[in-house]
Amino acid sequence: MSSNDAVPPVEPQSRFAGTLLDVLDKVEYARIQPEDVNDPVYKLRYEAYRRENFLPYNSEEVYTDPLDLSPNAYTFGVFIEGRLVSSIRIHHITPDCRISPSLGVYEDILGPMLDQGMTFTDPTRFTADHEASLAYPALPYLTLRLGLMASEHFSVDYCLQSVRPEHAPFYRRIFLSQPMGPERTYGQLSFPIVMVGSHVPETLPRILRRFPFFLSTREEREALFAGPGRVSFGHKVAATAKLEQKLRREQALAAE
Repeated sequence: MSSNDAVPPVEPQSRFAGTLLDVLDKVEYARIQPEDVNDPVYKLRYEAYRRENFLPYNSEEVYTDPLDLSPNAYTFGVFIEGRLVSSIRIHHITPDCRISPSLGVYEDILGPMLDQGMTFTDPTRFTADHEASLAYPALPYLTLRLGLMASEHFSVDYCLQSVRPEHAPFYRRIFLSQPMGPERTYGQLSFPIVMVGSHVPETLPRILRRFPFFLSTREEREALFAGPGRVSFGHKVAATAKLEQKLRREQALAAE
């Protein structure tokens, strides 16, 4: 689905949605150069994992893994008023590029779906600055917005979420995700994960009508997810949810 497709009018805006749209006026996203181990995103990730005792101390105080360098990986910093507040990594999985954290754990489930020609986005490595998470309780929404943008940009079948079992209800409530894989372990994590997923062609229009802060223009998506040679690494891209909401309302009025 693209910004120019005919879409139902945006639902009446809740106070929660309005508040997040206002916060988005201050939000920018930047895709990082994955080979740059000195990028502040990797330091933020290290600090977040150390805070949760997921990692041992290392003198560089950065954390990367081999999947950061995979050809289908997109890693982002999220900025509010110019300050780095969170980050996320997204893998775009296709039948020709079968690399991602979820695929490593649930290949027996996802492999046959890929054999049928399906595609996925796999957002992982969501980390946040501790002080920012207290100042902005809605930070997960502002960060996970990138996963929806990627899912729309690449027109995938499913947006995957491999998360702690206790976090799965959040994804069911917000992203209309359904169970896709049982509890398993991943790498050296000390807790189990489950895989849930949102069937994008069915759920994306419903999510965007309910939560307009997830809206984005095609221009924003292309600036963040363009192919090699067409993206400016480190360039901050403003959130465009309000603009896209305005455009859709104008489209709906013109269609009446």
